[in-house]
Amino acid sequence: MSISVQALDGIHGRSVVGMRVGLEKHEDGVWSVVAKAKTDGTGGVGAWDTQHLTRGLYRIVFDSDYYFVGLGLSAPYPEINVLFRIRDDLDAYRIQVLISPYSYSIFCGSQD
Repeated sequence: MSISVQALDGIHGRSVVGMRVGLEKHEDGVWSVVAKAKTDGTGGVGAWDTQHLTRGLYRIVFDSDYYFVGLGLSAPYPEINVLFRIRDDLDAYRIQVLISPYSYSIFCGSQD
């Protein structure tokens, strides 16, 4: 089971470097942090510092406020949440987000 993410800047046409990203799991009505990372030079996080992930409901939290404030900009949304369900231990997820101060789009797919 693996999860990779990538953030792209839709205004400047480049990778989002240094964005804080969290991986959380929902259990018993509560979201718990599983891992935290920052995007690398390609805007991605390919390896999470975490144990084996199990079936369940997860979310990726992109800290867009941190990124835009660093550029001297502001956005009406402080973070982007992407929820997804892991159903099989062999699943490999790829989540990409394209951001700008007033919009974002998300792609979720497999790494096959």
